[in-house]
Amino acid sequence: MDSPYYDPYDYEIDANPHPTWKRLRDEARVYHNEKLDFYALSRFQDVMAASLDGESFSSAYGTVLELMSEEPDQSPMMIWRDPPEHTRLRKLVSHVFSPRRIGELEPRIRALCAAYLDPLRDSEGFDYIEEFGAKLPVMVISSLLGVPEEDHEQIRKWTDELLHRDPGELKSSRRHADISQQLWGYFARYVADRRKAPTDDMMSVLIGSEIEMPDGSSRRLDDTELLSFIGLLSGAGNETVARFLGWSATGLAQFPEERRKLVEDPGTIPDGVEEILRYEAPSPVQARRMTRDTEIGGEVLPKGARVLLLTASAGRDDREYPDPDRLDVGRKIDRHVSLGYGLHFCLGASLARLEARVALEETLFRFPEWEVDWDGTEMVHTSTVRGYAKVPIRF
Repeated sequence: MDSPYYDPYDYEIDANPHPTWKRLRDEARVYHNEKLDFYALSRFQDVMAASLDGESFSSAYGTVLELMSEEPDQSPMMIWRDPPEHTRLRKLVSHVFSPRRIGELEPRIRALCAAYLDPLRDSEGFDYIEEFGAKLPVMVISSLLGVPEEDHEQIRKWTDELLHRDPGELKSSRRHADISQQLWGYFARYVADRRKAPTDDMMSVLIGSEIEMPDGSSRRLDDTELLSFIGLLSGAGNETVARFLGWSATGLAQFPEERRKLVEDPGTIPDGVEEILRYEAPSPVQARRMTRDTEIGGEVLPKGARVLLLTASAGRDDREYPDPDRLDVGRKIDRHVSLGYGLHFCLGASLARLEARVALEETLFRFPEWEVDWDGTEMVHTSTVRGYAKVPIRF
């Protein structure tokens, strides 16, 4: 039998990577792709251990494979920094996602769900992503940032286009640069406006916040740092929740008995959210660069190597989860790595979980059963998130 081969940019593999990932877990614990020059870890314990070892597995060279640099990148992007810079930046924005602030959003999220779903109740079906899944998260995060409602759809389109990769496109193109310029230019105008006239939105809070420096002094964020935070929060907030909702629609259609359990007992939906996250992680791959030789299972990840942590593969590892290819909303999950783990645990995890729970509650209340028109589904194609762009459902 041929050795397993994994290419994160291959559309055919990406359509259903789980058989490939299983072969990696079983046959190539430390996988090396010589053509693209990266290593990959696919087992749960290895991914979790690497996530906890920020000294060996550095984020400072970039966390997206095709964007990684040869030297530590002094990017203001928080997720592309190691401690102590990462710690200071994370502390700065963590209060924006305080339990109180996030909890206050539930009525707004529930009202948004109702506004999108109620007009569809008498239909024979609709595209769950285009009509709901992609609209809800951009409305929530953009509202938090203070972006006017009439611009939310444009922000979503720019974000989708910025992440999209055509077949064989391993580097950012001129197209990406043009879209990035439009998106950053848009946010730059709002930063300038908020500096002049602060409001109660997240953008104004960030502008008014101060970062602690190593010498004990403090300072405000400059425009570049602000824009990197805003871009990160906007992009991550839009994409991951939209992809999660797509996996919810398809997964619960494939396992209707599990869907019925959630309908009959909505109190089980929070556990269902965690199970869907384990079953299909919206952000399946995290890149790191090795700062030292590190042995795993008798093999060495050499210093300087680019490594992919396959978080979505880890969620299907039968060494951690019995019968992992089955969606089981009653499964008791002590831990998973679908939202990261350790130092780079998802900053917006509490918001993502709230949106996911409320979206499923409101969906299942109105639509307890559906079928997916599989021929009409369409995947997104990026190296950072995985999921559906279109999920037509029928009743």
